[in-house]
Formats: sequence, C-alpha cells, structure tokens
Amino acid sequence: MDFDGRNVSPRNGLGGLVDGFIGPGATKAELLLQFVPSLVAMVAAPAYALTLPSQWTPLQLGLIALLALDLVGGVLTNATSTAKRWYHRPGQGWRQHLAFVSFHLIHVLLVALLFRGGDWGFWLGTSGYLLGASILILRSPLYLQRPVALGLYGLSLLGDRYVVAPTPGLEWFLPFFFLKILVSYLLQETPYHTGKLDLLRNYDETISLSEVG
Repeated sequence: MDFDGRNVSPRNGLGGLVDGFIGPGATKAELLLQFVPSLVAMVAAPAYALTLPSQWTPLQLGLIALLALDLVGGVLTNATSTAKRWYHRPGQGWRQHLAFVSFHLIHVLLVALLFRGGDWGFWLGTSGYLLGASILILRSPLYLQRPVALGLYGLSLLGDRYVVAPTPGLEWFLPFFFLKILVSYLLQETPYHTGKLDLLRNYDETISLSEVG
C-alpha cells in the first residue's frame, strides 16, 4: 500500500516557488512549525548578538538574522513529512543531495569571512567534515543511515566544543548547521500523511489478525 503520497506536484505560480522549498501539500500545522520558530529566531539571534561587547555592522546583523532564519527553519522544514516526500522523491539521488549539501558551503564561507576574519582553516575543516559525513550517510545502507547520521552529528558537536574556537554571536551556528544537513535533511524516512495514519493502523491490525488466523 502507498502511504507516502510522493505523487504530489508543486502548484503553479508563487505557490510553486514556496513548494520548491518546503514541498507541496504542507499542512497548516507543518507551516506553523516551520515559520513561527524561524521568524522568532530571525529576531532573537541579532538581538542576542547586540548584547555582546562587539561592534556589529548592518551587514553582519543582517546575515546573522538570515542564518538564523535559514537554519532554524531548515531543521524544522526538512524534518516534516511533506519535505521528506519532496526531497526524497523518485529521481532525487545522491548527486542531487550532495548538490544541496554543497550549496551550504556558502554559509560556512560567509561566517569565515565576515565573522572570523578570513579563517580559512575553519572553512576548510567545516566544509570537509560536512561533505565527508554527508557521503558516509548517503552511502550507508538505509537501515543504518539514522545511527550513522546521529553519530556523525555527535562528533560535530564535540568538534564544535573542543576543537573549533567559538564564533562570538554565532555560537549556535555549527550545531544548527550540522543538525539541518546531517540529521534533518539527509535522512530518508517514511513520510506519512495525517489522514493515512488510521488507515495504516487498521492495515497493520488486519495483517496481525490474518497471521493469527
């Protein structure tokens, strides 16, 4: 039985542009979970930075806000069933996933240039780990991808804590960055529709009863 609904297509016009980011057919609950926390983070992150004894430029504050919006929103969006159906639909293989991952190297580059004084070691180390970890997850058998991803995410947290010098005002960047990519985006999971959960339970109960009979 088909419970994932991967045949959903993007809408036309402006709605189709939104669908291209969050997936077609998002529920109201999913939309609230995606957009409300990310908008709060967009305000809270630069507000926090302003409490620190640093001189921020408008460009830096604007980038902090955008990074918070993208990473918090990305963690939540990519974890929804709608996004799972969209980003792991037929035709989306490891090349497409690595292209998505590689685009996020721009995030690391901007942080290295604008907040760490051109720290190329930070950019190379973070980028190398991101690409290597992503390849390991994608090349792992499907049933092992979750523990592999969580293990690699745990290593990234240790590296952020004990290896990489913190970025003032952006101490949250690497934990959310790796959470978005390694755990929220790359993991392929069963994207059930809300209306199909009862159907699935009934189906499972029917199978169990037939096995007993």
